[in-house]
Amino acid sequence: MNRLVRPSETNVDTSGGSQLAVEFRLLGEVEARVAGQPVDLGHTRQRTVLAALLVEANRTVPVEQLLARVWGDQPPQRSRSALYSYLSRLRRCLVEADGVSISRQSGGYLLTVSPSAVDLHHFRHLVGQARAADDGPAYTLLEEALGLWHGEAFAELDSPWLNSLRDTLAQERFGAELEHADKALRLGQHARVLPQLSALTRRHPLDERLADQFMLALYRSGRQADALLHYQQTRQLLVDELGTDPGPALQARQRQILAAEPTLEPAPEETAPPSTRPPVPRQLPARPPLFIGRTDALATLTDPGENRTWVICGTGGVGKTWLVLRWAHDNLWRFPDGQLWVNLRGFEPAAAAVPPSTAVRRILDALGVPAGDLPTDPETQIGLYRSLVAEKRMLIVLDNARDAEQIRPLLPGGPGCLVLVTTRNQMPGLVAESAARTLTLDLLTAAESRELLAGRLGVERVRAEPEAVEQIVAGCARLSLALAVVAARAAAHPAFPLASLAAELNDPEGVLDAFDSGDPLLDVRAALSWSYRAMSPGAGRVFRLLGLHPGPDLSVPAMASLAGLPAGRVRPLLTELSRAHLIAEQSPGRYACHDLLRAYATELAQVDEPEPDRRRAVQRLLEHYLHSAHAAARLLDPHRDPIDLEPAADGVVVERPESYESAMAWLTVEHAGLVATIGSAAEAGFDTRAWQLSWSLVTYFDRRGHWHDRVASQRIALAAAARLGDLSMQAISHRDLARAYTLLSHHQEAHHHLRAAFDLLGRLGDRVGQAHTHLNLSMVYQQQGRIHDAIRHDLLSLELYRAAGYQSGEANTLNNAGWHYAQIGDHQQALDFCEKALALHQEIGNQVGVANTWDSLGFVHHQTGDFARAAECFRHAIDMARELGNRYSEAEASNHLGDTLVAGGDRTSAEPAWRRAWEILTDIGHPEADQVALKLDPSHRP
Repeated sequence: MNRLVRPSETNVDTSGGSQLAVEFRLLGEVEARVAGQPVDLGHTRQRTVLAALLVEANRTVPVEQLLARVWGDQPPQRSRSALYSYLSRLRRCLVEADGVSISRQSGGYLLTVSPSAVDLHHFRHLVGQARAADDGPAYTLLEEALGLWHGEAFAELDSPWLNSLRDTLAQERFGAELEHADKALRLGQHARVLPQLSALTRRHPLDERLADQFMLALYRSGRQADALLHYQQTRQLLVDELGTDPGPALQARQRQILAAEPTLEPAPEETAPPSTRPPVPRQLPARPPLFIGRTDALATLTDPGENRTWVICGTGGVGKTWLVLRWAHDNLWRFPDGQLWVNLRGFEPAAAAVPPSTAVRRILDALGVPAGDLPTDPETQIGLYRSLVAEKRMLIVLDNARDAEQIRPLLPGGPGCLVLVTTRNQMPGLVAESAARTLTLDLLTAAESRELLAGRLGVERVRAEPEAVEQIVAGCARLSLALAVVAARAAAHPAFPLASLAAELNDPEGVLDAFDSGDPLLDVRAALSWSYRAMSPGAGRVFRLLGLHPGPDLSVPAMASLAGLPAGRVRPLLTELSRAHLIAEQSPGRYACHDLLRAYATELAQVDEPEPDRRRAVQRLLEHYLHSAHAAARLLDPHRDPIDLEPAADGVVVERPESYESAMAWLTVEHAGLVATIGSAAEAGFDTRAWQLSWSLVTYFDRRGHWHDRVASQRIALAAAARLGDLSMQAISHRDLARAYTLLSHHQEAHHHLRAAFDLLGRLGDRVGQAHTHLNLSMVYQQQGRIHDAIRHDLLSLELYRAAGYQSGEANTLNNAGWHYAQIGDHQQALDFCEKALALHQEIGNQVGVANTWDSLGFVHHQTGDFARAAECFRHAIDMARELGNRYSEAEASNHLGDTLVAGGDRTSAEPAWRRAWEILTDIGHPEADQVALKLDPSHRP
């Protein structure tokens, strides 16, 4: 730390006592050290009491004044006794500090201490000396005075008096900074003072004296154009904010710079005295010109707790370096001993990664170690670096790190420095061994992306084309670098419509070409390639093959099938890609990447994977989904007419759910990937497998209410069957399409497809298929309210099933007909059909059919007014559905049970039944959930 008691001014007791070793810091966080060791000063209120006494060191502070300074104008009732308690504790804290005492005086308290031991008083003393000295000594005194500051005064304390004093001290500091700059410029130290002036102008943009100094420093540094530009910016700001032009002095400075007057150069005989302090490194690159969002990340870094090392990771172009620069520039005051910035070049195309030994030498150079004093041994250099920063408050940014090996030697040993590491790789080893913490930076939100574009292009231009803006945000995958590049292109052509740029981004053939800025450091494709090239060959191949996957994410077994490798070999390769942020593990065992990474992976696959290898990989992935979905479908409806699959190819990993519940869970998780795979399979010419996969998803789509997906997949299946010339497959697809259209109440389309199915089945002589189709037609007529027509087709279906000996179809039709007879009021016929259906389902072991028939029997008894018997049937249906894990059937029967209980006058018992139905339907994403919710009591309605 910067010692506040200089060796030349050691405090000596006038009685001949020993050297005092006490230091108090108020110009930053309030701190005290005795014999070099920090003192625990207690909580903030107690530290405020100490601050109030130190500000008035060696002067008595009245008790009432102390109370007002600590608590404000209206102290709490017991504040006086609390004050006495705090003073007693402070005495104990400082009991070992020689020459320091807190004593009770008449009407108040006195803290006795040498003024030079308190940084505030020492600062004021040095500034006073500087104002009475010549330029050279004044420069040195002011530099030492400003070196005492290590942040905002009383940084962690809060009271009205302190807040007012803090503002006063900030003005004193600013005045000293201006005087220091004046002395530096007179002594020809413009290069040395330029970074400080640049930082000050950002904080005080309206100060004309400061603007004058900054312009002069820029001019003397060979930046005449920048000096004149700063004048124009200051003038515009003064006009906008204050309605006035710059004063005569600043205008005169502008004219001098325009004329390049010789008087602007420093007098040759004036030189700065040699500084006794080592240089304070200020190595931060420029502040990002436009920074959007990242509020949580900034807050996390601002309040790091005990952690002194952060590993900030994320995919290439996500904005890690921008985040660090924004936070660092906002928090410069926290690091009075300087900021080090090392670009480790871990992921750059034209440069090798910087070895730790080189990085350490650069740091030592920044810390002012002469080349002749540099140790030759790398380990000794690391030790010297750690020694030099051990007692300092510094920010050390290690940008673009490749791995933990680059970082370990660069971590300081002391607690005063904060280290920020940016990297594309997660570093679990470094986190474990050095107590570092990880901050993973995700993509911008859609709102933040729009805000970034508005900041670059103007609000009006963005508002004028909202649809194009949304397309640009989607095309950039909310990646900061991509958005910045596209915004720069749009800004360069203000007359071009954003829609044309959006269209370019949505061209699947060359989406990454739209981000080619001509600068490798700002090229999205290049930025992604740096991470890819750092991968092992196995991980690189897995990443390329990811580009062949049509869905939004995939599981380890799916990736293993795509790669033709065992899951155990693929898992560590996925972990490698995840740590490099080329993919993200969104949930345990499931991986995804943003659209630009996917586009890059697709490009790589097209270039680096031979076409036969790509086709085999796609086939393996398709067979993974087909065989896994087929196994799940058999669990959902084991009595459905089966289809035969060819054995899976070598290298295919098949997932086989073991229960109804696990089958539904697997299908739900894989839903999007399965739907996408059907289309990609047909496009690749795998027509048989595309049809089979569509068939395998029919029951799942019904149970979840995904009827639009059923329509889309069956249309693909029908086209595939037509290309194959398979009439049976076409008939089944027509029938499945009709069922989906029926559920969507598109009755005309349903009739069309059923007529087409009847025609094909007649040509095939398929009586069972015709029976299925009659049953489908019955359901259409039911939806249209034509119940007698529905019964007629039930009976035709029943006759065909019985003739074919197809008992499962016969049982389903008996149940269907019983339901329809109940709807026309023929309750005896309804009971007869349903009871026969129940017996037949039980005989053949179709438990799903048994549960459905109990539900139908409940409906019949409800219609007859036998609500007790109806409720009993519904409870049978619920129990069986629950045992089977058929959640949709359980929800349906629970809903019916609630209706029956209300009809029987028991609404209290109905509410839990309806709520259970609503919970299940909501959980499985079924559209009927809203209808059930309306039945619940408004006070309990979700």
